[in-house]
Amino acid sequence: MSVLQLNDHEGLYYELDRPGRADAPTFVFVNAITGDAGMWQIEIGPALRDRGFGTLCYNFRGQANSPFEKGRDLTENVIIQDLRYIVQHLDIKRPVLVGLSIGGLYAAKAVLAGLEVAGLVLINTLRKIGPRLDWINAGTLRLMQVAGPNLMRDVMTPLLFGPNYLQAHRHEFLADDTVYEPLAEESGAMNLLTWMGQTDWAIDYSKLSCPVLVMMGPNDRIFFDAAIVDELFASLPNARRVDVAEAGHMLPVEAPRAFVDAVSLFAKDGL
Repeated sequence: MSVLQLNDHEGLYYELDRPGRADAPTFVFVNAITGDAGMWQIEIGPALRDRGFGTLCYNFRGQANSPFEKGRDLTENVIIQDLRYIVQHLDIKRPVLVGLSIGGLYAAKAVLAGLEVAGLVLINTLRKIGPRLDWINAGTLRLMQVAGPNLMRDVMTPLLFGPNYLQAHRHEFLADDTVYEPLAEESGAMNLLTWMGQTDWAIDYSKLSCPVLVMMGPNDRIFFDAAIVDELFASLPNARRVDVAEAGHMLPVEAPRAFVDAVSLFAKDGL
């Protein structure tokens, strides 16, 4: 366990493996708000390292093992600045930022703010926040305030995952003995969720000149809007797209082999 200290009270938990080949890029995984570095290390990290790539998995301030100071608002600016800092401080050569959901937005904003990268992977990121998604963001926060992450998982999972995952994991949800309790107001997770709803999604994708890989899971019944995805993808000047038909919002978890193959090919031929 390594923690990059930001000051006396705050830091970023991270796991860094340098590339096996000198010319190989390092994939830097940028979590979703409720994410965790460990998700990337189950299958994806080992598989990419076996192919000679480097990996950097880390947690935002407020996520597991990344302490934050009382009174700190964990806004998008804090997250973006921390992303730029950890890549630069650890001297990551040829970083490829890989952002899941809102993590892709943070990654894109870090690039637009001047972070030099070899490439960018956006996983189920492309969206516009209209009345429906604004409602869902507010509803997610309310679920956490009233009954916590267990109820959110039970309610949201069938809307976010594809049928293969749902069939295989249905037994893990809606158990009779599940305890539902509010997420603590002072927790990092609640802090991050509270500020998530104020994130500005209206960025100019046409200004992303670096190579971009867009990966989409069409079984995402909340965030995937085909027309909007097509529109935003078309505005990217140097992009390729891979849709994984069986996957939903959590594409790397649902289809790790397809994910590894796609990002490996991108690193080999697209950068």
